[in-house]
Amino acid sequence: MKLIVGLGNPGPAYAATRHNVGFWVIDRLARTLRISVDKAKWKGLVGEGCVDGQKVLLLKPQTYMNASGESVAEAVRFHKLNPEAILVIYDDMDLPLGTLRVRMKGSDGGHRGLRSIIAHLVRRRSRASASASGAPRRACR
Repeated sequence: MKLIVGLGNPGPAYAATRHNVGFWVIDRLARTLRISVDKAKWKGLVGEGCVDGQKVLLLKPQTYMNASGESVAEAVRFHKLNPEAILVIYDDMDLPLGTLRVRMKGSDGGHRGLRSIIAHLVRRRSRASASASGAPRRACR
């Protein structure tokens, strides 16, 4: 299972701000993958679907940006996910508009939403393991 989290702030006052780019990406993914992100769960809005035989959760925390870790940690604990199974999408004011950066590790870079997630998940970190098997993908249930 993969958890894709889009950071933003709830409410119409923030809907059109760059700070909500994570919400925009989740909304676009949801439309493309035909996943309804409308269940209130883990202090957020959640949708579940299947991509290439892998279960995917889309999460839009409704805690406001600076407390996003509360929502993400609840979803991670419920599904017993490792940090490697989480993708967080957020605005980075240090990047030019329209630029994308993907990184597997690093600091919060001053981003308070990311700082909250790291703080809530750091207690749960475990040793990562990887497996390279050629088994075919199974359908999601």
